[in-house]
Amino acid sequence: MQLIVAVDEHWAIGNGNKLLVRIPEDQKFFRQTTMGNVVVLGRRTLEEFPNGLPLKGRTNIILSRDESFSVKGAIVVHSKEELLEEIKKYESDKVFIIGGESIYKMMYEYCDTAHVTKIQYSYQADKYFPDLDKEENWKIVGESDEQTYFDLEYYFYKYSNSCPKPITE
Repeated sequence: MQLIVAVDEHWAIGNGNKLLVRIPEDQKFFRQTTMGNVVVLGRRTLEEFPNGLPLKGRTNIILSRDESFSVKGAIVVHSKEELLEEIKKYESDKVFIIGGESIYKMMYEYCDTAHVTKIQYSYQADKYFPDLDKEENWKIVGESDEQTYFDLEYYFYKYSNSCPKPITE
């Protein structure tokens, strides 16, 4: 299983249920990486999508504690256990965790690969991703050259988890 996330220099990912910044090349990378695959997200993340609709060209699995919540064109699960059972139906390398904060924190230990866009800026934020640089099992295995978007510098990193949690737990 993989995850994909954009973080600032303090591993912040959002503020007020919004992304910190939208960088066209990062969005293009996200689209290309996840297209044709399975994306796992929370209900609040779905609400941030255009018209609150699932991403086209991908199987969308949405976690919501609200038992009555349903979304046309998506699979809705209501617990971590139900989510793990649903994920088992797909090839592991085709599943991408895409947020938000609680989904990332719940699922990142099950992932073997992380695609992290690191933005060299500190935003005001209230949502964070775990700092993989401080995680014993996570190591950088790929890094892009410096990218720029106006005055923002950012890098694409690929991390590998040497000891992902088995999905059977």
